[in-house]
Amino acid sequence: MVVAVVLVVIAIGSVLFHLWSPWWFTPIASNWVSLDNAIIITFWITGVVYVAIILFMAYCIYKYRYNANRRADYEPENHKLEWTLTVVTSLGVIGLLTPGLLAWNEFVAVPKEARAFEVLAKQWNWSYRLPGKDGKLGTTNAKLINDDNPFGINPKDPNGQDDVLIEEDDLHMPIGQPVKVLLRSIDVLHDFYVPHFRAKMDMVPGMITHFWMTPTRTGTFDVLCAELCGVSHYQMRGKVVVDSVVDYNKWLRGQKTFAALFPKAANSAAHAAVQQRPSDKAIILAERSEPK
Repeated sequence: MVVAVVLVVIAIGSVLFHLWSPWWFTPIASNWVSLDNAIIITFWITGVVYVAIILFMAYCIYKYRYNANRRADYEPENHKLEWTLTVVTSLGVIGLLTPGLLAWNEFVAVPKEARAFEVLAKQWNWSYRLPGKDGKLGTTNAKLINDDNPFGINPKDPNGQDDVLIEEDDLHMPIGQPVKVLLRSIDVLHDFYVPHFRAKMDMVPGMITHFWMTPTRTGTFDVLCAELCGVSHYQMRGKVVVDSVVDYNKWLRGQKTFAALFPKAANSAAHAAVQQRPSDKAIILAERSEPK
């Protein structure tokens, strides 16, 4: 009897603690309310099952408590009960999976108007690359990464010359504008996570992963690494600042480009092109040697 009462108290206490818990989501700062809704639906479905099972256990403990004059009734099969449990379980699984799958489909379906920028992870800090005035990010190659080119930007790609580079500093975003977040790691597994955005994604060496979001309120928010990435994983933190459009453009004008920060790497392609370009005399000779 005591055990049955304890189980009922646990069930009721768990529900009350959930409803009046001091711990809940941080206030959301992006468009991903659907992710919060998916988690809340999961809480309700699993919560109902949790309470139902505990109360059923309490009921069984009380109803079938020891009685010397009672004998057990053996029933090897109960088709009605089996079908009921199968249907209820199937509905529960569908209810758990559907909101998450719908939210995930939106999470990776980037709108055409989204402006792309890149997050570069390495042990144990964050760097960022934004498109310049041309609105395009230059191509990259891990083989090009060195002290003069820490992002591995292809110096032969003209789109990369005006890329804005933010090394180990705060990232800024304009409010109300969709952005495509490109994620790249140059050493081990990392995970870019901003709790207030409800946005996170693994960063796999050799791959470029992505998601998109729209900041919905201004402020300064924590950037965390949600993947154990080494002994200093705990200090791989950063800040992302959501500004008004005016403040964001003011901040952006104060940042430096790839060509300005790393002129040696940016100019290497131009020097190589000059060295490899044939002289006018060679071009004339080549044209004369071609069969008519």
